[in-house]
Amino acid sequence: MEALILILALLFLAFVGVGAYAAVKVVGAARRGVDQTIAQARRTVEDTALRAKSYGQPGAGGELAQLRLTLRTSMRATQDALHAGVAEDESLRETLGLFERLSVHGLELDAELRRLEREPDKTGLGRRLPGLRERTEQITHSADALRWAARDRARRFADDDLIALNAEIDVEAGALRHWTTSGEEGAGTASGERPGSSSASASASTAGARRRSAKDTGPGAASGTAAGPEAITGRDRDEPRRRYPWQKTGRPESTT
Repeated sequence: MEALILILALLFLAFVGVGAYAAVKVVGAARRGVDQTIAQARRTVEDTALRAKSYGQPGAGGELAQLRLTLRTSMRATQDALHAGVAEDESLRETLGLFERLSVHGLELDAELRRLEREPDKTGLGRRLPGLRERTEQITHSADALRWAARDRARRFADDDLIALNAEIDVEAGALRHWTTSGEEGAGTASGERPGSSSASASASTAGARRRSAKDTGPGAASGTAAGPEAITGRDRDEPRRRYPWQKTGRPESTT
């Protein structure tokens, strides 16, 4: 009895532990989903604000907003492309590591551009814009190079797979059309005919012989009239003939 109670208690604790673990996992997944949604909404709002500043705010402030928007767009596109490609191509792990190192410089530049947006000294800000523009171009150029290289690699693999698939389909199509035997092909080639022409000629000769035989042995052969339905239907001579109502009964010959 005590053993049964102990087993039931252990089962209850196991069920409670499994339920608590599942609840924690569900809560964690829900929290991550909410965090991702909030982050996505925040990025959308920031991008919209930067786009509005780049078009509506003249001078150094508008150019800073344009630099931030260009940097964020390029880095986000490269990150999405590499994370999507590394799941299918493990060789992109090293490329992803290089991009993470590049992301450190991108985050530093984005933070500096954000601070300079609130800079009241527009004259000093104008002197620093060429250097900021050059740094932005360097980072975005490197990010674009990684992104396009990963896409070219994926497209190259897809093209190679398509070429191999087309070759296999051509071989299979040729095998499906190979309905003649090698002996018939050799005979047709030796006589100067196409493969399969000798078999076609033999079939035509056999059909002609059967038609002539049916004509000679038909009911109209002795009387000189046309052949009957047996010649039309091509029935075998050994098969009992069917008599139709329109056929005349043959008269026996006189012995006198």
